[in-house]
Amino acid sequence: MILVFLPVFATVSPPIFNLQQQITGIVTDAEGLPLPGVNILIKGRGEGTFSDMNGAWAIRTSKGDTLVFSYIGFKTIEEAVGEQTAINIALMENVTSLEGVELNAGYYTVKERERTGNIAKVSAEEIELQPVVNPLQALQGRMAGVSIVQSSSVPGSAATIQIRGQNSLRPEGNLPLYVVDGVPINSSAITSGGILALGGIDPLNTINLSNIESIEVLKDADATSIYGSRGANGVVLITTKKGKSGKTTLNINMYSGAGKMSNTLKMLNTGQYLEMRGEAYTNDGVMPTETNAPDLLLWDQHRYTDWQEELLGGSAFITDIQASVSGGNANTSFTLGGAYHKEGVIFPGDFGYQKITGNFNLNHTSSNEKFRVNFSTNYGVDKNKLFNRSLFVRDVIVLPPNAPALYNERGELNWEGSTWVNPLGYLRKTLDVKSNNIVTNMVLRYRLFPGLELKTNLGYTNLYGEQVTKNPKSSNDPDIQTTNTSQQLNTKRRSWIVEPQLVFSQKIGGGHLETVIGGTFQKSSSGRLLISGEGYPDESMIGNLSAAENQSVLLQEDIDYAYTAVFGRIGYNFRKKYFINLTGRRDGSSRFGPNKRFANFGAIGGAWIFSKEPFVVNHLSFLSFGKLRGSYGTTGSDQIADYGYYDAYEPTVAGGLYPTQLANPDYSWEVNRKLEGAVELGFARDRILFSASWYRNRSSNQLIGYALPAMTGFTSIQANLPATVQNTGWELELMTHNIQSSGFNWKTSLNITYPKNRLVEFPGIEQSSYANTYHVGASLRSAILYQSVGVNPETGLYEVLDANEDGRFDFNDRTVIKDLGRQYFGGINNSISYKNIGLEFFVEFVKQQGRNQLSMFGTPGRLMENRPLEVMERWQQEGDMAGIQRFSQSATGNTAYTRAASSDLAIGDASFIRLKTLSLSYQIPPAYITRAGLNACKVYIHAQNLFTMTNYPGLDPQYPGNIQGMPALRTITGGVRLTF
Repeated sequence: MILVFLPVFATVSPPIFNLQQQITGIVTDAEGLPLPGVNILIKGRGEGTFSDMNGAWAIRTSKGDTLVFSYIGFKTIEEAVGEQTAINIALMENVTSLEGVELNAGYYTVKERERTGNIAKVSAEEIELQPVVNPLQALQGRMAGVSIVQSSSVPGSAATIQIRGQNSLRPEGNLPLYVVDGVPINSSAITSGGILALGGIDPLNTINLSNIESIEVLKDADATSIYGSRGANGVVLITTKKGKSGKTTLNINMYSGAGKMSNTLKMLNTGQYLEMRGEAYTNDGVMPTETNAPDLLLWDQHRYTDWQEELLGGSAFITDIQASVSGGNANTSFTLGGAYHKEGVIFPGDFGYQKITGNFNLNHTSSNEKFRVNFSTNYGVDKNKLFNRSLFVRDVIVLPPNAPALYNERGELNWEGSTWVNPLGYLRKTLDVKSNNIVTNMVLRYRLFPGLELKTNLGYTNLYGEQVTKNPKSSNDPDIQTTNTSQQLNTKRRSWIVEPQLVFSQKIGGGHLETVIGGTFQKSSSGRLLISGEGYPDESMIGNLSAAENQSVLLQEDIDYAYTAVFGRIGYNFRKKYFINLTGRRDGSSRFGPNKRFANFGAIGGAWIFSKEPFVVNHLSFLSFGKLRGSYGTTGSDQIADYGYYDAYEPTVAGGLYPTQLANPDYSWEVNRKLEGAVELGFARDRILFSASWYRNRSSNQLIGYALPAMTGFTSIQANLPATVQNTGWELELMTHNIQSSGFNWKTSLNITYPKNRLVEFPGIEQSSYANTYHVGASLRSAILYQSVGVNPETGLYEVLDANEDGRFDFNDRTVIKDLGRQYFGGINNSISYKNIGLEFFVEFVKQQGRNQLSMFGTPGRLMENRPLEVMERWQQEGDMAGIQRFSQSATGNTAYTRAASSDLAIGDASFIRLKTLSLSYQIPPAYITRAGLNACKVYIHAQNLFTMTNYPGLDPQYPGNIQGMPALRTITGGVRLTF
């Protein structure tokens, strides 16, 4: 037994009795900064230790052992001990979705995991395939805290964007700052008319969507204070694509498709309509005549036309072609691109939108890598041909179903004896809008010595727009005397900017310091010229002002705006675990008087990556990433009219002058104080990422019209009042890698925002012009309403509560306050790929209340207008318990209806869930395309606004209470992307 055992014992004894030795070392990151809490294990034995605060460690091990160094966020390294007694290890970061994403913060860049501020980002992949004209439309629902509403789907119309709510009492004071490649853009919509009057024209329309690399939105004080007086409402940074070194590559992307109106209203048919109109006359004892009721006495009583299908049921065809060439070497790279976009409309006639864009980017680095230059230019020309009628959609919806034919037997517009307004007449009043826009940027960098760089940002923008409205006689009833008229509106916007900067970056005291100090010099000029022409001898000459009998200048303005600032940033991270960020700016603006021309703004932000702490590593191994961050600071808003502090005069007809504006040299910026706290967590090696942000923004020093006594000759004077608007909210974001394998991948991202807006204080609101608009303690989006008591079963008319019982109905009786702002909103995106097949779908959701059909339409039966089908559930006889008042022709019935439309009865649920985008793609395998000289080929189909789930009875819950704007189009496009 002993003899048998001895050979075995001899075989295993060397490892057991091998002499152990003390091994020491230091663990650092790639930049040489010590890493505390690194786990050092002896492979296969389960024994180990951790590095201390200085990255130092010690362990007893044997020469044949292997040490395993592991740390969350870094690549694991194995090192054989051998004869070594000291082992120093530099761990490399394991690039995940957090470490690998760089964010544009405006004057600097920051890694996603290291940011101290709140910055949301949407990449090119989420933007470029969407068949939209404006880049903001592609962001709807994709960013927490960012609300974007497209008030009309007419191509070219501007969207409304609000970042963390409404800060200013003035609607025009809530625009964010747009910055394209470092160049600020005037974010206000370009004034337009006709069907584009609802929202105006967006200045970003002429940017090529396929040339956008990313869009970042800066939200909190840490991110926006460096923009000072222009950052109160957030900052939208658009970065275009840059040239990359490597083989010259040609990319071509083409798609085409069509869109249809996604929703129509259920209106009365001919029988129901005639019943409504006849009953209204009977109820009020009024006799219909050929003058007040041609629809009942002259028009065909059996004719029926679905006017929504007839005039809004067309297809809007879309064609888009994009091409770009890029390449270069290690020192010089470039990209050159262009695109053509054509989009029709659903209205009958030769209308539509066209856009041609071009872009160029050049990057160069000197051979000694000291000098770098980046030049980019984006140029776009677009043309929108529409018609001069802003209410056309509503006109169509309320058109009586038995209205006459559009054309008479001679093929001319039918006016049916002047008994109606032919809607095609509006379409003959054309609106031609043309614009061209260039945005050019150059960034020069020179490295003075390691860690110190001189940088200069140069920018220039030039936008010119021309809008011509033509109103020919043939668009009107020939029995009405009219003349050929036109209006021409020219708009120009030019600006230049110079921003010299000094950038310093250096390792200091176990951490890393980054500083930026610079200045801004900007000059802008803008102008508008509106000229009318009347009395053209022939319709073909309309628009040629020299052919008009009379010309007159209706508006002429030229405005200069000067802006200067100094700004700075200090960012320090200690061991890539503790981060602090200080930003500040001192601004001067020509929009304010000499007494208040300059102001200071600043912020502090901090972050702590607590997942790097030893106690987390040791006891919370399921947590792969954890960060706490917060910020506080001030920003401002200078979105007011220029020269508002001057005394202003206008000429009288007799040649004299009369005062129109009182001077006030003491008003200054609205100030927004922003506070934020947030937590960011990662689980399962960052396959699950979650973040929660809480914010509170208080905007004070509100710039509003201060009421003056009538004896002064003025109703108000521009001034700052201590009114305070507060926006608070929660922003939650979740991103998960549900399945991650070589053949199948599935990712989900979710964002949801719970905003709350409140007017905190407004001293003297009762004496201001806002007394009947806002209520202290309520949201700025609140409606102040009567309390409805329903339909009186005896009279059949709506009634509202006389709250103070004084026998009158006025604002004092409006005691009900309804918040029409969004209660929460967000979106869910799923991206699934299986081998060469890709599927992506995005769902947008909104919880809100809005104005219903009661406020969108007038008294049923009173006018020659159709009404929604639900009005048939009306009161008909005494004792009826109905929800709709009786049909009426009288002033009494109209007054009752109007009061009800201003009551809580006119408010209802306007929430919705919308399948915003759906994309299916197939990447053709290389074996099938290499013979054609292709490097890659992807075919795809994309759908937009496929369906909407909602209880809202109107056209589009996106903008409840509005039937002027065209609802979102249901669009399907197919395309191919080629790479040579």
